[in-house]
Amino acid sequence: MKKFFLFIRNQYQHIFKGFLFILAIAILVWIFPKEGKFKYEFSQGKPWLHEDMYAPFDFAIDKSAEDIAAEKDEAILGLPFYFRYVSTDSLLTTVQLEPEFIRLWEVSVQDSLDNAGYRQHNLEVFLRIHNELAERGILVMVPEIENLTPEYPIIIVRDNIAEEYDFEDLLTLNKAYGLIQQQLALKNDVERELLASLIVRFLPQNMVYDAEKTAMERDAVIAAISPTFGLVQDGERIISKGEVVNDARFIVLNSLKSNYEENLGGSETFYAILLGQVLIIAIAITVLLLFFIYFRRDILIDNRNIVLILLVIILITLLTSLTVSFSPAFLYIVPVCLVPIVISAFFDTRMALYVYLITIIILGFLVPNSFEFVFLQLMAGTIAIMNVANLQRRGQFFITSVWIFATYSVLYVGLTLIQYGTIWEIDPLMFAMFGGSAVLTLFSYPLIYIFEKIFGFITDVTLVELSNTNNKLLRELSLKAPGTFQHSLQVANLAEDAIYEIGGNALMVRTGAMYHDIGKMDMPMYFVENQSTGVNPHDDLTNEESARIIISHVIKGVEKAKRHKLPEQIIDFIRTHHGTRKVEYFYTLYKKETPEDEVDKSEFTYPGPIPFSRETAVVMMADSVEAASRSLKEHKPQNINELVENIINRQVDTNQFINADITFKDITRIKKIFKKKLMTIYHVRIEYPEMSA
Repeated sequence: MKKFFLFIRNQYQHIFKGFLFILAIAILVWIFPKEGKFKYEFSQGKPWLHEDMYAPFDFAIDKSAEDIAAEKDEAILGLPFYFRYVSTDSLLTTVQLEPEFIRLWEVSVQDSLDNAGYRQHNLEVFLRIHNELAERGILVMVPEIENLTPEYPIIIVRDNIAEEYDFEDLLTLNKAYGLIQQQLALKNDVERELLASLIVRFLPQNMVYDAEKTAMERDAVIAAISPTFGLVQDGERIISKGEVVNDARFIVLNSLKSNYEENLGGSETFYAILLGQVLIIAIAITVLLLFFIYFRRDILIDNRNIVLILLVIILITLLTSLTVSFSPAFLYIVPVCLVPIVISAFFDTRMALYVYLITIIILGFLVPNSFEFVFLQLMAGTIAIMNVANLQRRGQFFITSVWIFATYSVLYVGLTLIQYGTIWEIDPLMFAMFGGSAVLTLFSYPLIYIFEKIFGFITDVTLVELSNTNNKLLRELSLKAPGTFQHSLQVANLAEDAIYEIGGNALMVRTGAMYHDIGKMDMPMYFVENQSTGVNPHDDLTNEESARIIISHVIKGVEKAKRHKLPEQIIDFIRTHHGTRKVEYFYTLYKKETPEDEVDKSEFTYPGPIPFSRETAVVMMADSVEAASRSLKEHKPQNINELVENIINRQVDTNQFINADITFKDITRIKKIFKKKLMTIYHVRIEYPEMSA
């Protein structure tokens, strides 16, 4: 047991990495639908490339979506609409109508108080016609029946008894008004216009549209429509090798595919399907792991890299699976090209392409028409990678999305022409989905920002923003310590050229160099590059105090960087640019002035750490060389050559680069770059030997 725990402790990092990959496999398998996969690929209008296909079992032929829609339209054509008759008992009664009639009569008819008999006669006519029509029923006009033919059936449900009428036989308010006019025209002793308007005014629309009953009847008819037609028997030949998959064969093959996958989804095959998915996904993720082991061990070292890459694969797989489950028709709106853009932003284009290949291969087992899907995504993703190869501007995201849309569209047109031989089969909805996918790809920018904050990574876009000299912190440095600011610019130029020569992140080096001395802002006059007045405050201090102030700019710089929320990768340049070297000037002065005292070297030594990457090592060299070059009395080639050699050799001798991934060959090349750059800066001409006559 002790050996087991010892093994766990010693191999913890490897075990945890293995756990991450196994967890990713488990999540991906969980995302996959537990149904079988039809093993043959086919496309409408293209030849059948496999062996002769015979039906493995009896199955019905599925109708196409267009045929089913046409049958539904035909089935509900002519179905009656249902209306409910509302009893007149629940409407205005005669007792309620009479006071209203009298009130309106007195307002409209002159000398109405002296003609009580005439008014009573009109009231009786009003009530009789009103009640007759109310009893017969007035149809409520709704949009569903506005354009019906006169013979269209309408069913009226009265007292739970349904009776069918032709539409023309039922009264609406307009028809009722015409009927009222006809009846009143036969009477000479009434106020025709007044009665007609009053009857229509109080006439109830008491045949109400029953939308629920109408919908139920239509749903019942639609439900009775069979989704299949015909039958293919077990052993019957479906298609031969080389035959073109025409419309009829395409329908039969699709029917076989759906029945095959449905049959494989049963409980007796569940575990077999699950095992197959585990094997496929495990192999795909293992190939990704092997790529890391053989070609990119630098990425495998940091678990954050692994988590980010696996998380991106899982998220896009989940999004694709949900889309396919909801409706496969919307598959191409999924922004699959987010994967190469995000991976490229944090790593490089080669890594982005490889991760993207693994991702779309996994997705190919999720989607219909896998070959077309993988082909489209591979081409669009490759174009996206090319556009973000040097991602340094926000505008590149928009340009990339435009290229993605164009690539999808052109490839879709090409595939359609191959399959159908005509442009008339092109579906405009596909272009809308391609556009939606391209627009959703723009979310890569906020997604990259979120991942930066979660995982503590830094992208080139962020580095460009930080290295802008109008950045708040750099602007403050240029105002408070202009000499230090100029020194930082020169260090950035030297270090950038050097790292470009030996290989490394040039933008990271430039940004780190710009911030490496921000700790000098608090006490700028204690640093020689800012002493423009000829007054040196160190003259009034002891050597120990002066050394303490000089050393403190590293700690102050780290604190200031953290307050301004600079990334840790940039803060590393501040921490390491002096390593564990001594403040040589004041250390030497102290030894000269007090030779009898034992020197406490810690008071004159920077706290470190020493550089741990080639980028931080290059900035240390550039910082020391640039600062020392300012003190040269004569900037001759020999002086510059000796200066560079002595300073960098001293750093090597004091083991400042033992933790950095840098070789002696790299250091030699760096020296040459520095010498050449310094000669250019100080306008030094190379002395050529005199030519003999």
